[in-house]
Amino acid sequence: MTGPINSNSSTPPEEIMSYLRPLLERNRAFAATGAHAGLAIMPRQQVFLVTCLDPRVDPAAFLGVELGDAPVIRNAGGRVTEAVINDIAFISYLAETMIPDGPQVEVAVIHHTGCGRGFLADAGFRSAFAARTGLDESALAAEAVVDPVATIRTDVERLLSSPRLPAQISVSGHVYDLQTGLVTTIVDASQPRRAHSPSAETPQARR
Repeated sequence: MTGPINSNSSTPPEEIMSYLRPLLERNRAFAATGAHAGLAIMPRQQVFLVTCLDPRVDPAAFLGVELGDAPVIRNAGGRVTEAVINDIAFISYLAETMIPDGPQVEVAVIHHTGCGRGFLADAGFRSAFAARTGLDESALAAEAVVDPVATIRTDVERLLSSPRLPAQISVSGHVYDLQTGLVTTIVDASQPRRAHSPSAETPQARR
């Protein structure tokens, strides 16, 4: 097998596809099971997962999440970014539209030990990456995951304080330990604070 494909090279398309072919063979086996048939757009579990894209961190493995169970967002570090907040807001609105009186949903943010996002704490690595991509170095520093307990608290707070999230959801924070395989809850589920603030009440409720 050759090394990674350079996007600027003239590698024939059939060679680029060769990396995916083993997985496409698995897809044929999956399709033959019929497990994909008849699934509803609304998940079976009342959970929305946000976690890391690290191949060692797959909710299907460490949480037993099955097809149709729950929406899952995965990015580098499992960080709560503006894009993640927008996705959660969209899915929440879609659920409210389809099932107006539906059950509450919990957004569970899960970081993990030994995260590759921790390299952003290294000044040399961060500076070189910022130079290559044009990204803001101070923003990259804030995205580093060195202490997942601390970053979980930060990201849960970010979600709870977002005005785009509906009051009907709850948010919790957890850390997955790569060594033990266990998930530890760091922040118990709670609802956005504005749901309990005077500004969130209706005019009738304030009278």
